[in-house]
Amino acid sequence: MGTKTAIKSRFRTKSEHSLDTKGRLNFPSRFRDVLAQYGSETLILVAWKKHLRAYPVSEWEVLEDQLVKRGKEQPQLIDFIRFVLSGVTECNLDKQGRILIPAALRNEAHMEKEVVVTGMLEFVEIWDKEAWQVKQQTTRDNAESFNEALVGIL
Repeated sequence: MGTKTAIKSRFRTKSEHSLDTKGRLNFPSRFRDVLAQYGSETLILVAWKKHLRAYPVSEWEVLEDQLVKRGKEQPQLIDFIRFVLSGVTECNLDKQGRILIPAALRNEAHMEKEVVVTGMLEFVEIWDKEAWQVKQQTTRDNAESFNEALVGIL
């Protein structure tokens, strides 16, 4: 039986980047360090609402298992599961620490040149910079609406 290495760090903070002309993203070094703890240089990219999500393979496989299980319990989710799984792309870090974001995924997320990469603990979100700014402003404007859900946490 294999021993699973404990993940010591998580994907946190955000940074702004520019995609090159081929659609490559310089994956932040602090995120590469976290990814290395998963024992892989491969990310699973998937379109998610107005952004992309990038998962270490092992984290993605956990989510896949949860989706399949939930789909068996709630057949109305099958279309969503099909949509998500059909858009999955494996991306390997190159020697310069970049990932190639395929044109189809960039188009799906309306991604131009400027992007924001933000850690979400077990995965990373990649946003078009303008969409990120709109989302952040909306969140700020609605901050009061989170109070009830945050009671006892903060």
